[in-house]
Amino acid sequence: MAERDDFSSFLLGFVIGGLTGAVVALVMAPQSGEETRAVIREKAIELKDKATETVDEAYARAEAAAVDARTRAEELSQIARERAQELSRRGQVVLEEQKAKIASKVDTTLGKKTPGTSETPAENI
Repeated sequence: MAERDDFSSFLLGFVIGGLTGAVVALVMAPQSGEETRAVIREKAIELKDKATETVDEAYARAEAAAVDARTRAEELSQIARERAQELSRRGQVVLEEQKAKIASKVDTTLGKKTPGTSETPAENI
């Protein structure tokens, strides 16, 4: 958005500068009216061509920037998806490890019998 404002400011300054130059040329011109009008016509055509060229270049740069931004966004999106999948996979591994540890502890605890009884510790409670 800031680039667009910068370009608009540049284009406005370009046009105003061109018009100011044309006015100064008219005032200072040592030529006849016919010759001055011909020079003005030529300068106006040149100014129009330069402005058109500048606008075309700006559009081309904007399109290239948009394509670049879209490509970069797709790359970042893919990286984010891959990292999310990796984190999910790691989370599943950790979850399974914790389940196995808990199951092992429960089996160990329930499998032990207290001396002198035939009951398991959970039954004594």
